[in-house]
Amino acid sequence: MQVLITAATGFFVAIYFGFSQVSAMYIGLALAFSSTMLVVKILKDREEIDTLHGRLMIGLLVMQDIIVVFALSMVSTLSFIDYSFVLLALFKVLVFMLAALIASKFFLPRIFRFAAKSDELLFLCSLSMCFLFSLLAYKLGFSIAIGSFMAGIMLGSLPYGIDIAGMIGGLKNFFVTIFFVSLGMQLVFIPLSMILILAVLLLLTIIVKPLIIMVLSSLFGYEKRTSFLTSFGLGQISEFSLIMASFGFYTSSQISPNVFSLIVFMTLISMILTSYVMDYDSWIYNKLSRYIGMFEKLSLAKKQLIVKTKKKRADVILFGCHRMGSVFLKSFRVKNSNVFVVDHNPEIIKMLSQRGIDCIYGDCTNPEVLRKIDFKNAKLVISAIPSLELNEFLLSHVKAKKKKIAFIATQNHLHEALDLYEKGADYVILPHISTSESIFSLISKMLSNKAMIKDIRNRHIKHLLSLDVYG
Repeated sequence: MQVLITAATGFFVAIYFGFSQVSAMYIGLALAFSSTMLVVKILKDREEIDTLHGRLMIGLLVMQDIIVVFALSMVSTLSFIDYSFVLLALFKVLVFMLAALIASKFFLPRIFRFAAKSDELLFLCSLSMCFLFSLLAYKLGFSIAIGSFMAGIMLGSLPYGIDIAGMIGGLKNFFVTIFFVSLGMQLVFIPLSMILILAVLLLLTIIVKPLIIMVLSSLFGYEKRTSFLTSFGLGQISEFSLIMASFGFYTSSQISPNVFSLIVFMTLISMILTSYVMDYDSWIYNKLSRYIGMFEKLSLAKKQLIVKTKKKRADVILFGCHRMGSVFLKSFRVKNSNVFVVDHNPEIIKMLSQRGIDCIYGDCTNPEVLRKIDFKNAKLVISAIPSLELNEFLLSHVKAKKKKIAFIATQNHLHEALDLYEKGADYVILPHISTSESIFSLISKMLSNKAMIKDIRNRHIKHLLSLDVYG
């Protein structure tokens, strides 16, 4: 839905500025897709892959990558809209994808099981598979990018996918360099009259497209913070748009050098902006949160804001019940402490309510959610969410409600912990430091008594299995 709306918006804007229908179609399709390569890299660097908005972003990007395969197969028909030809092209794509699925299920595992005995043979088989499917796509009348993309998906699904990715890393960088050099050699400086068009299309990319994604996310019941962070991170143009533009310019000559350069400039500028602006997404959200509350009213799903399972007063308030939060929750329950959990993942809230744990669904910066929490009777507040901006907000709010309440936060970096200490946090957990200290103590015990190793291992496995129910 997002791809269709964004592509249509870009198409009509391009038509308004006087582009031909074919050029407008290329521009609209270019605007519709976001960069999987860039967004996943940023999420990994920020350790946000497993967050709710991170998983939503990756889910949307995967769907876009599937749709882009069909889009790349359709661009060759833009010069002559023949519906029978379009249907034939769609049929070919489905057959091609089905053949790839069958090959990855029945044939490739056997071939690569034998090839994995030798690193050189594994490398050659991987390259051969890439060229084979690229050639097959070319013979079917599609872009070779479709074939190489499908080959990458199949190789990534194999048990040897990580090893293959490491082997071809240098080769990938080499061909990426050639690709961008070839793009640069074909670029022309767009006329001054197109600067306004470039600015408008960039606004569509970094403002209108995120708004569309935010509206759709809100319709499915996600609260405003999740919807905002999800949409904010997808405000750029995909690397597939460069491949599409290259096909339209080099292969089929369907677009002019000016349109080709326009798409390339839009892609590069939007990617550069995303790389820098995403570092301030939480700060921007805090500034805009009061104005975007209306999006939560769009929800088509009825959200249960709070789940009450007990009437006991909560001694501990826990923000975030994923990973470290689940460890805290289990430990407090063993000691029979009354814990109240706040999380904005509906799956976690549903699971906690089934286990009879007091919990509330929502964003911890949402005033309505915070009003439902009894801070005055609590003795301890723990934030297991490693976000500096969020923890600073919670610290300020909690201390304003009850100055003597203990506040413990979690951060990933030393300078962030020191910042929170300066603002009055009672204790800040740095997982990598705490883990290193604990592991050193454990290793010392193992060295002094080797018979303990098996017992420690069994107890650790049992402990990990008990944590799994908390996500």
